[in-house]
Amino acid sequence: MNSRLFSPIKLGQQTLVNRIVVAPMCQYSANDGAAADWHYQHLSQLGYSGAGLVMLEATAVERRGRITHQCLGLYSDECVQTLADVMTRVRRLAGPAKFGIQLAHAGRKGSTHIPWAQKHGPLQPGEDPWQTVAPSAVPFDTHWPAPEPLSVHQMQAVLEAFATAARHAVDIGFDAVELHGTHGYLLHQFLSPLSNQRTDDFGGNLENAMRFPLQVAAAVRAAVPPHVILGMRITGTDWTPGGWTPDDAVKFTQKLKAMSYDYVCVSSGGLVPHAEIPVGPGYQVHLAHKIKQETGIATRAVGMIATPHQAEEIIAAGEADMVAMARAFLDDPRWGWHAADALGVSEQVLAHYPPQYRRAARHVWAGAAQQSANRSDRGKRG
Repeated sequence: MNSRLFSPIKLGQQTLVNRIVVAPMCQYSANDGAAADWHYQHLSQLGYSGAGLVMLEATAVERRGRITHQCLGLYSDECVQTLADVMTRVRRLAGPAKFGIQLAHAGRKGSTHIPWAQKHGPLQPGEDPWQTVAPSAVPFDTHWPAPEPLSVHQMQAVLEAFATAARHAVDIGFDAVELHGTHGYLLHQFLSPLSNQRTDDFGGNLENAMRFPLQVAAAVRAAVPPHVILGMRITGTDWTPGGWTPDDAVKFTQKLKAMSYDYVCVSSGGLVPHAEIPVGPGYQVHLAHKIKQETGIATRAVGMIATPHQAEEIIAAGEADMVAMARAFLDDPRWGWHAADALGVSEQVLAHYPPQYRRAARHVWAGAAQQSANRSDRGKRG
């Protein structure tokens, strides 16, 4: 089989060995933003997953931009040094995968409990909460505290924090830098009329709503040299009447392309808690397809993509240029190798197997066929 999923793709001045991406996944395991041992083991596994690109989790550009106390950051010397140390060690072990980092600011969705805590929602008095910020004083949900509206001066400080974090990421040696502009976090909050009720030059119509996110995008573009891949995860839709639309996403992406951004990853939702999202296999792929068709920029599809044949069909049909998966890799840290087996292209990736693990490769170990059948059967039952 001539697999499109396992064909290389050029982004900017770099080439990924295939079109499989490990999506950013918050690990909630940092110490005041500083990377820990967990990040080392997590990223070391993913470096040999068979993916062409591994994206690190949403990484806060300032302390109040974290989602939780345990979120990764790039806002202090300790944050920079610990992440640099982790990535130095990871790269000693990694296969052909490139590594990228997603720069983020939680805005009004910050100061919350980690997902597996007994409590849910925002931190309460006595739990070391912090004042969140947003374009407008509109809480994320009932019983959530109102964020502080950012002044123009404060917005400039946030912009500079993004640019500084981008420079740190380049110094650490990341192959790709990605802005987080979806899932209801700060840049998304500016874009959507559901959260942006400003009456100045940064709200009131689409052009004004895009102004600050595009200013941040321009500052990061200036901070990231051409040899580093630069992209943005954007919102395809809010799935809510009166919110951000796919047509808005096209217009925003056109602006990014004009700035020489190399790709967009198209996700959706997360801005308001009660959006009616039709979650199902590949439910966001049509958004990536629309943006790819109408802008020509390289696009990455994400969301309930789990099986090799599903991923192959998305790329082969031209619906997106890359696919990103998160929980599929948590479930199976060798998803890429197993996908190559399922698609009959093991020979294309065999050279990238770690030599210590080649004894388990399909052409060597007869048990690999049974393992593959078990995974296929489990996928059909799921």
